[in-house]
Amino acid sequence: MSMSKLGFLCLLAFTSFCLVPGLCLAEPTPRLGELMSQEEIAFWDRSITPDGTNLPPGSGSVKEGEEVYIAKCAACHGEDGRGQAPLVALVGGQGSLTESKPIKTVGSYWPYATTLFDYIRRAMPFGQQKSLTDDEIYAVTAYTLFLNGVIDAHSRLTPANLNMVVMPNRSGFYWDQGASRPTQKH
Repeated sequence: MSMSKLGFLCLLAFTSFCLVPGLCLAEPTPRLGELMSQEEIAFWDRSITPDGTNLPPGSGSVKEGEEVYIAKCAACHGEDGRGQAPLVALVGGQGSLTESKPIKTVGSYWPYATTLFDYIRRAMPFGQQKSLTDDEIYAVTAYTLFLNGVIDAHSRLTPANLNMVVMPNRSGFYWDQGASRPTQKH
């Protein structure tokens, strides 16, 4: 194959690759070495600890969470939270952690409701991370906990009560306050 044909094929492949949504960088290059503004730091510094430190103001009910969940979460996690594969399932797996292939979900594995809130706040919905309001996050957290039988249908989560929710696998972890996250017991 001649170099001109090879060059043309490489250009064609690259152009085709860039026409697929999400595969090319839509964002400008990273600002490496530049100082972040206080607003940028506040946006990214969102860590919530197991005891609820740094929970933002807000609240959300199971009913409100169901509405947000259907609109923004059900496409990946399914209408009932069982998803299409273990990686997206939120519900189920209780009692499976001692099996050879445990099913790790919010209800079977997650140790703290506060860190569930933290995870949703940082990472969901997939592809639109950090797009939910704090009230929507409290509500989706409430609905997810309800789907797992952890709280009842009339519950409303707030910064004052989220850390009081006792998750089914809380005793499977310990919180080393010097570590960045809870550690699983062996």
